[in-house]
Amino acid sequence: MATRILETRIYRTRRVEPCRRKVEALFAKAGIKVDGERPWDLKVHDVRFFPHLLAQGSLGLGDSYMDGWWDCDDLVEFIKRLLLARLHQAVRTTGDLLMVLRAKLINLQSLRRASEVGEAHYDIGNDLYARMLDRRMIYSCGYWAEADDLDAAQQAKLDLIFRKLGLEPGMRVLDIGCGWGGAAQYAAERYGVTVVGVTVSREQAQLAAERCRGLPVEILLQDYREVAGRFDRIYSIGMFEHVGFKNYQEYFAVARRLLGDDGLFVLHTIGGNQPTVQCDRWIARRIFPNSMLPAPSQLTAACETRFVIEDWHNFGVDYERTLVEWERRFEAAWPDLADRYDERFRRMWRYYLLSCAGAFRARDLQLWQLVLAPGGVRGGYRAPR
Repeated sequence: MATRILETRIYRTRRVEPCRRKVEALFAKAGIKVDGERPWDLKVHDVRFFPHLLAQGSLGLGDSYMDGWWDCDDLVEFIKRLLLARLHQAVRTTGDLLMVLRAKLINLQSLRRASEVGEAHYDIGNDLYARMLDRRMIYSCGYWAEADDLDAAQQAKLDLIFRKLGLEPGMRVLDIGCGWGGAAQYAAERYGVTVVGVTVSREQAQLAAERCRGLPVEILLQDYREVAGRFDRIYSIGMFEHVGFKNYQEYFAVARRLLGDDGLFVLHTIGGNQPTVQCDRWIARRIFPNSMLPAPSQLTAACETRFVIEDWHNFGVDYERTLVEWERRFEAAWPDLADRYDERFRRMWRYYLLSCAGAFRARDLQLWQLVLAPGGVRGGYRAPR
């Protein structure tokens, strides 16, 4: 038995030490030190972290954090440094290649698969989102130009969208991906419009219907491709990330079919700096199945012949502040959530929010609002800010 234990230790040492040296060399390129003293340095608690990271890439990085194999006092800065040093491109795994191949061969966001992200992410518990988000439960980037707190930032974002749309009383408005109904509620109450909201999440649809009871708001549990009718205005806030590159053309074709000839459409979406067919592997596996972020070229190609892009507004730097505030509220609420979610979930959620914040700090991710008009606005369009 003693001999076997010794042989195991020797094997682990021979396997781990070369991996450790390689990982340390990679992190050094980003100004990160293993077991260093700066806030963005890693504290490694389990040496299995080193071979696991090299074998699994971003999936291994996130999963090993969930398992408690390492910690970092400033995850936002850690991720920013990794991305700016392009280390996510230095570790390519078989799993990454298979993910790309699968995305190219299969329409992961088909109508049949549309509900998967709702079940996996948005249906995990309204209690979690109610404690983490603002009072209207708006699950997208706030607009912090003149805001001092999350509620104000989210209301400013909604007002920005609705001013861009030029909402007027009596208009019929479509909300594609209505979430828990906060935007539809605000549009109906503040701007006097009638709203139809669609979502693929059962939990969202139920709470949205309750929130909007007594207002001229209809909440439908269905995919955007199933919507019928005609609308004066359309907006979509934080839903396009689930559409998928194989469906971009159809998405904008649907929006054009539903929108009146003199209508406006505001698309609010996270975006990336270059075309891709999949998102980060850890995010896809643990947080948002079948998700991906559009590049500018993918959006413009899908809009061609359907819409004139009247305005393109980037305020991605505001998403870092939004995500950090969500994480702060999540941690503050944890004592009330711990009986429903375990410690591994807590670490997963923290890593999700703060790693995304790091990606926005690195300017690797963007937040765009596009104002689209069929044929363009006669006389021109002046975008509110």
